[in-house]
This record gives sequence, structure tokens and C-alpha cells, in this order.
Amino acid sequence: MSLRAIANLFMSWIDVVAHALLAIGARFQSSRCVRLVEADAGLFNVEITGGRGSVRIAEQQVRIVPGGTDAALSPPLSPALSAALRRSQLELALKPDRFLFRPLELPSRAAEFLQGIVHAQIDRLTPWSASDAAFGWTRPSEIGKDRIMVTVAATTRALMHSYTQALTSFGARSLTVTTTPQTAVPGSEPIRVFEHSMRGETGLQLARGVLAAAVMLMVLAAGLSMTGSQLVLDALDTQQQELSQRIARYRASFLGTSAGTLSQQQALERRKRETAASVLAIEALSQSLPDHTYVTELRIEGDKLQVIGVTRDAPALIELIEQSPHFTRATFFAPTTRSAEDAGERFHIETRIKPVFDPHT
Repeated sequence: MSLRAIANLFMSWIDVVAHALLAIGARFQSSRCVRLVEADAGLFNVEITGGRGSVRIAEQQVRIVPGGTDAALSPPLSPALSAALRRSQLELALKPDRFLFRPLELPSRAAEFLQGIVHAQIDRLTPWSASDAAFGWTRPSEIGKDRIMVTVAATTRALMHSYTQALTSFGARSLTVTTTPQTAVPGSEPIRVFEHSMRGETGLQLARGVLAAAVMLMVLAAGLSMTGSQLVLDALDTQQQELSQRIARYRASFLGTSAGTLSQQQALERRKRETAASVLAIEALSQSLPDHTYVTELRIEGDKLQVIGVTRDAPALIELIEQSPHFTRATFFAPTTRSAEDAGERFHIETRIKPVFDPHT
């Protein structure tokens, strides 16, 4: 993949994410709607719809001259009305004589595909092509079995752009142009013929810049992280080499004193033979004690073993321990007691461990 293809793919991804962010942000913006309803040619009444549906009619009219670069205001806007127009959803309701209306009869199944059907029929219904026309249609109405009819309203897109240029100075967030057929029932839903985001390009460019900067920062952070990781690995390698060198020195020192080490090993072997292993002593004790005896405490200090527990016949334990080849001089080092909480006699026995153990005895 070439560098240009990668760049185009990156910019396409930036555009998709930017549009998504703008759509999410639009949901949290003000829901205030300002309607400019055309009364006479170029003169519009101002209707402000609040976020909770309350409506009030402003005591002011706005004159808009199509094709102009600014809106002609008479009288000038009040501060309250200027504040209401800023970042609002602006709806421009034009009189029906500015549009061309054409009925369009279709099968009932076509209701799901009206967007594509009307778009394909514009050049046949109107003097303009689909790219030169601004158009919309009413809700489908049934006119017979499996037949519906919609009314298409269309005008030139150039007229819509002239209104867009004239209303840009109001500071609205979006512009929607609507109209109502003269034959429409009062209270019927108006036809949307044009929609435009007044600040869409600016917001899109800003979102693109922020996303591009964020991606560059992430790439830079990833590069710094990789560089830092390499430095840490180099430091760890250096420490490993130092440890290897120290181990080699200790090993050489150990080999140089093999004679002294041999004597130390002999001393350890002698101590091992003369000292009883605790594990073997515990194993021998468990074999000597009967099943009804429970040990609650066991201590080994040198060759002395002390065991405390509960049994049915404490004096018999002395004889059993003495019979083991691993112990000698078994005796009680504390009185034997009996309590209501214990299931037998609580004993305290002390014995000496023989220094040499044969695992097979």
C-alpha cells in the first residue's frame, strides 16, 4: 500500500469519526427553535419555540431579501431576540407561491423508497435536475387499493443558497426551509424542502484538527513508550551482566576454597547424623499414638519433644511412646486433667528423641 493510499485512508477515518462526534454533540445542544414565517414578500414574523414546547410571538418582523449577503432588519433586532437566534434551530417557512407542486401517484409498496423514487423523478416533474433543485414531499395518502399519492414541492437550490447567505449573520446552528401547499388542511405537517448546517463546515474542520492532533499525540506517546522500554531493557541487560560477573567471581572463590568447603560438608553431615529430623520425629509420634488421641500442641527443642493433647487413657501413652525405637524417657511434665469441654483426659508428655533415625525401622 502506497503512502498516499494510507494518507487517504487515514483522512477518511478522521472524517467518519468527526461526523460521529458532531452528531453526538448536536444531541446535547439547545433544542430552541426559531421560526421565520413569511407573511408578505420578504417580510417574516418571528416565532420562538422553547425547549418545553412553549411558544411566544416576538414583537418584531424581519425582512429578508433573497440574493443579498445579509438580512435586512427592520427595526434592528432586540438583544433578547439576537440571543434567541444564536445557536438555535432556525426554520424558514416560505409561502407556497415560491414553489412548484406536483402530485405523484405510486404503488403502496413504494412508501419505503420515497427518497430514491422522488429523487429519480425530479427532472420529469420539474424544470430542474435533482442536483439543481431543492425538494420535499408530503406524507403518503391512500387513494385506492394498493395506491398512494404524495405531493412534491420543489424550487431552485440557488434560491435556498441565497437565503442561507442572508441568514448566516443570525448565528443559528442550522437552517430548515419548509412550505405548505395551498390546498393543505390547516394544521397539516409542513414539507421540508431544504436543510443546512450553518456551522457544519467550521465544526467539522475543528473536529478534524482535534482528532488529527490527538492521533499525532498518541503516535508520539507510543514512540516515547517504545524508546523508554528499550532503555529499560538495556538497563536490565546491564544489570544481568553485572550479576553474571558477580556469580562467576563467587563461583571461582568457592572452587578455590574446596578443601575448606569439604570440611564444612563433613561437619554438616555429622550434625545431620547426630540431630534427629523433626519430620521423622512427628511421623514416628503419629504412628505411636492411638486413634482416639488428638494432639493440640507440639514443640521440638533440640532432642526434646513436648506434646499436648486429649486422649481416653493418658498413662497408656507413656508406654506406647517408650515402645517406639525413636523415643526414650517419656514422662508427664504437667498434671493430667479432665474437663467437661474435653472428650477425654488432657495430657502433657515430654520425651527425648533418639539422634539416629532409620526410615525403615
